[in-house]
Amino acid sequence: MKRVLFVCTGNICRSPTAEAVARHLIRLRGLEGRIEVDSAATHGYHVGEAPDPRTLRFAARRGYDMAELRARKLEIADFQRFDLLLAMDAGHLEIMRSACPAVYRDRVDLLMRYARRYAIAEVPDPYYGGDAGFEAVLDYCEDAVGGVLDALA
Repeated sequence: MKRVLFVCTGNICRSPTAEAVARHLIRLRGLEGRIEVDSAATHGYHVGEAPDPRTLRFAARRGYDMAELRARKLEIADFQRFDLLLAMDAGHLEIMRSACPAVYRDRVDLLMRYARRYAIAEVPDPYYGGDAGFEAVLDYCEDAVGGVLDALA
């Protein structure tokens, strides 16, 4: 079993999108029981809350179910539990690396390093891009999460 954690600021837009995409692709590829995914936040602003309504709306348009997802904060135990912890951007990568015990630091990386079509380093925060920003997050997550699953499978 491989375990992957997606991480952003509040765990209400980018990281739960990546988690929902991953869950969907894992089912489509028949990888249940081989790859487990979750998402978390570097900051505890929204713990226990559902994803942002715009995130839910745009994900639903593409067939991703996020109804049961709830925000949670990254914990030190996550660095041991997960084989791969993927930050949405460089700022969160640095936060994660500074919190991560040295023995697990090689497990922490950027999600977009796994992208196959997009040559960008980070998944941009959709709050600065309006509706198009939420659509772009889905595009980037579909591409990069597919690459993650290819690498793990």
